[in-house]
Amino acid sequence: MRIAIINGPNLNLLGIREPSVYGSNSFESYLTNIQAQFPNVNLVYFQSNIEGELINAIHQEGFQSQGIILNAGGYTHTSVAIADAVAAIPAPVIEVHISNVYAREEYRHKSFIAAQATGTISGLGLDGYTLALVHLMSKAN
Repeated sequence: MRIAIINGPNLNLLGIREPSVYGSNSFESYLTNIQAQFPNVNLVYFQSNIEGELINAIHQEGFQSQGIILNAGGYTHTSVAIADAVAAIPAPVIEVHISNVYAREEYRHKSFIAAQATGTISGLGLDGYTLALVHLMSKAN
């Protein structure tokens, strides 16, 4: 089973960026742990701060993977193009946010992606990615 994790802008700074909001673990260390927990899953990881690169990754993985875990970062609240990319692919997409976006600034309360996604997980830290992975695995069987 192939599952893609696609992270958007500023998520390359996890572990050093606003640890009170995002925690002190890097995504790379989290990814090592989750790969060890799920050795039978081919986890493909992509991160970019560039909207078009994220769209290209969604297009590519949306036809190769059995699911996508997407944290579009700030593009969640601004990018119709990323929402359109999610709508255009057959793979199910779980939208994940590390912080509770509904406990933050009001502009973060609107997601253009949510209506196109299978589901949304918000506010559970990096555990949200694990929960999304477990869900996608259960639906593929």
